[in-house]
Amino acid sequence: MKETLPEENRNDLIQYRLSRATETLKEAELLLNSGFYNATINRLYYACYYATIALFLKHNLVTHTHSGAKTMLGLQFIKTGIFPIEIGKTFSTLFEKRQTGDYDDFFFCDKEMADELYAETNKYIQTLSEYINRKQ
Repeated sequence: MKETLPEENRNDLIQYRLSRATETLKEAELLLNSGFYNATINRLYYACYYATIALFLKHNLVTHTHSGAKTMLGLQFIKTGIFPIEIGKTFSTLFEKRQTGDYDDFFFCDKEMADELYAETNKYIQTLSEYINRKQ
């Protein structure tokens, strides 16, 4: 991600990231409906991550790691009250479960967990998208 972009290009990139978030959420839904729950968690995390990066772009914030994105979201948008704590919890939960699912042995996600996280991710993306588009 470029750190300095002209306003027009930055807005295009913001919309692209929001589009990627929505598309990735649809991928997660397909995986969920097919019973691939561990893979669903991965796609849910990335859907939130893309929306989060769009948010950071809107505010000219840059992070270079996934962990940095989680920290910056908490400090800049949750702790300040811009978004409710549930938004931060959703991202943190998906961050941890994606890490575990991708890198640890014997991770298991069941349908109930995937369904719940899908609903939370949908709300996350809607909340961030509405905020970003209101600020345009």
